[in-house]
Amino acid sequence: MQSYTIGQAARLLGISPDTARRWADAGRVTTHRDETGRRLINGRDLAAFSIEVGQGAHTEDEEPYTSARNAFPGIVTAVRLGDVAAQVEIQAGPHRLVSLLTREAVEELGLEVGMRATARVKSTSVHIDRI
Repeated sequence: MQSYTIGQAARLLGISPDTARRWADAGRVTTHRDETGRRLINGRDLAAFSIEVGQGAHTEDEEPYTSARNAFPGIVTAVRLGDVAAQVEIQAGPHRLVSLLTREAVEELGLEVGMRATARVKSTSVHIDRI
């Protein structure tokens, strides 16, 4: 399972690293330490937490999340596979994006809950880039 540093988690959540550290210190998100002593957040835990944050649990010291050129970097929070089609949800800061794509595309990208991905929006289509 992929883990994220406090800084990486902050970027995915659309908040400052200081806010991410305070939230971790307060126990809002669980961390563990790697062999070098860095604090890491398990990808599945971060995915679940990003949904909570995206549903309106904001503080005043958060910076607003903006996208550049319609790219929304975030974390995969759900993957639903059908026989032919699939649905992928990404939480990008306060934004929840849902993309419908082929099952084959999801399998080729190896998308799973907890991994980083970027949703690219063009008109009514959302394209997913694996990071």
